[in-house]
Amino acid sequence: MQTNDTPGSTPQRSNAQRNRGRILAAARQRLRDDPDVSLDSIARTAGVTRRTLYGHFSSRQALIDELTREAGRALQQAFGAAPATDAGPIEAMTRMVLTAWAVGDQYRMLISLGRRHLGEEAIRATLAPAREEAIATIRRGQHRGVFADHVPAPVLARALEALMLNLAEENAAGTWADPTGEAAATAFLIAAGVAPQAAALQVREVVRRGPAAGAG
Repeated sequence: MQTNDTPGSTPQRSNAQRNRGRILAAARQRLRDDPDVSLDSIARTAGVTRRTLYGHFSSRQALIDELTREAGRALQQAFGAAPATDAGPIEAMTRMVLTAWAVGDQYRMLISLGRRHLGEEAIRATLAPAREEAIATIRRGQHRGVFADHVPAPVLARALEALMLNLAEENAAGTWADPTGEAAATAFLIAAGVAPQAAALQVREVVRRGPAAGAG
């Protein structure tokens, strides 16, 4: 009786998975630095042939689409896992920023690729879950009087998102060093309306305590 588990099929699948992973890693690196980089260059960086690359991604757009989905999932997981179930809005926002900082490269790449290849609607849809989490936390903080309420929560969330993108870009360029994201989180809270000293104390306290109990 024949089965689909033919000799050599598992190693072939493992090889294919490794190649796919190398292609995605190379594409993240090269597209982050040069959004117009060629597929040939990505294949060389990944150590695969152009034919192998096309075996996994039928076109440049297919590769960009997969990177976009990957970045969106990483951001959603970061934002969803960050807040503690009983955290106040300032602590919850601090944890979001610190956690999202770890996927900052993917975020920058997502925005850069989106502006060139996907369009604002596609970017908005990809970022929607993370943005909704941020908006809900800001709105909660506005109701408690700890965040600025001179603009609606969705508008403030987009302004703070732009701030984070610029900070991440400066950090990546080496013009401003913030490897842990503590300075970015402090700047974020200040921009949200928290007093500078209180913002710095909150960030230090969150870092000191580490991951929140009950965070998913």
